[in-house]
Amino acid sequence: MRRTTFALAVLLVLAGGSAEAASFACDKAEAPDEKAICAHLPLNDRDVEMATRFEILKAVLPMGGQSKLREDQEIWLTERRTCAADVECLRNTYDARLKVLRGVLSEFAKQGPQ
Repeated sequence: MRRTTFALAVLLVLAGGSAEAASFACDKAEAPDEKAICAHLPLNDRDVEMATRFEILKAVLPMGGQSKLREDQEIWLTERRTCAADVECLRNTYDARLKVLRGVLSEFAKQGPQ
């Protein structure tokens, strides 16, 4: 059952993706970090992957896990904002967050049906 839920969540998130490149509207970006993400395709790609993995995990984790995921995401967003327009800092921040999200998704998928 858990793998079915996981697979369904992945499909729904991927199918529901908008044509918007970043996880936010670039035409409304005002913060330096958001502007830099919109201006640099590799950062934009990381942002899309991060948002997709976050949404998948939000859909499949139990309630306590969802709360922790949201708290960690808020902390990460605060950290990302401190990078301002520093592309290297943003890249490193995204890479660290993606490593965590990939790991959580991988562990969740390994657990199999429960």
